[in-house]
Amino acid sequence: MANPVIIPATAAHTATIIFLHGLGDTGHGWATTLAALKPPFAKLICPTAGKIHVTLNGGMRMPSWFDLKSLDPSGVEDEEGINKAADAIRKIIQEEIKAGIVPDRIVIGGFSMGGALALYVGLSTPPTLGGIVGLSCWLPMHKTFPYGGAGALQRPPLLQCHGEADPLVHYSFGMLTSTLLKTQLPKYTFKSYPNLGHSSSEAELEDVKAFLKDALPQLSS
Repeated sequence: MANPVIIPATAAHTATIIFLHGLGDTGHGWATTLAALKPPFAKLICPTAGKIHVTLNGGMRMPSWFDLKSLDPSGVEDEEGINKAADAIRKIIQEEIKAGIVPDRIVIGGFSMGGALALYVGLSTPPTLGGIVGLSCWLPMHKTFPYGGAGALQRPPLLQCHGEADPLVHYSFGMLTSTLLKTQLPKYTFKSYPNLGHSSSEAELEDVKAFLKDALPQLSS
């Protein structure tokens, strides 16, 4: 991966937000937007995926967390690539923990395939994180969820958001993910947005901001 975009905390650093971009984007694509939503005590890390050949885009090389072979829920997945990318994000999480940020003060999120990777990392990586945000995404390797078996990991709060007019990651795909997750997670919220395509909106960003406020409350001095 290239060096991540990092927006430091503007107050005493007690929390970290890690946000993963979508296919073909970079960490810069979401940094400014998320910087306006984060609490002042939170550091924001927006990594950039390395460039690889992407099957779904005719084999073109572009920033991508893993190879995308299909957007069909029953399609073949790049399990090796997903696990490799997950390990890279786990290293970032561990670096924050070593720096003194406790796991439940770390939130991971992402958009599209970045959201898919955020779901996978957040739901398969001990210790339990403070929260997960998945925008316009899906649950990777859903056939093996819950990863590690039921009860293998205390499930963090999760916010899943999806536009009802998404032409790429279809709303029905998001709903399949929602149907599975709501049966497994004690603190799960699904938000949908009429007329929203494969992008974000002011309403969605306000929901993300509210989720971050709940997941990362200000610590008493």
